[in-house]
Parts: sequence; C-alpha cells; structure tokens
Amino acid sequence: MIDENILGIAAGTLTSVSMLPQLIKVIREKNVDDLSWVMILVLILGLSLWVWYGFLKDELPIILSNAFAILVNGTLFICYLLFKNNSD
Repeated sequence: MIDENILGIAAGTLTSVSMLPQLIKVIREKNVDDLSWVMILVLILGLSLWVWYGFLKDELPIILSNAFAILVNGTLFICYLLFKNNSD
C-alpha cells in the first residue's frame, strides 16, 4: 500500500508543474493569444482556496504544491498582462 503522504506529494507535484510548459512557451514566444485570463484567475482563486484548506487541515503537501502552482500561474498571468499588447 502506498503511503498517503507520498501519494499527496506525487499528485501535488504533477499538478503543480503541469502549467510550466505553458509558461515556458509564453515566455519564449511572448505570445498570449491562446490564453484565457479568466481561466488563469479562476485557477489562481481555486489554488488559493486549496492552500487555505491545507492550512486548516495542517497538510504540508497540499499547502506547498498549491502555493507553487499559484506562483507559476501568477507568473503566467503577469506574462499575459505584459505580452497581450504584442499580439494586437
């Protein structure tokens, strides 16, 4: 049987890094035409709620993985704001 902390860390790591390829692509190409700013903000809100939940439950894997995902998606949103005029 797999340890639940290992399972949580693995799940959190995979979901946290899932947006890194998109962020790298946006930074390299400076093109945000295909990004939805609404989706990014809703995702950041949901991730923030997960961090809050993690604090309430004192679950470090939930806190760390979702905090990292907020960092990645927050950076993606900043890139959206910086590069959105490049495509006009």
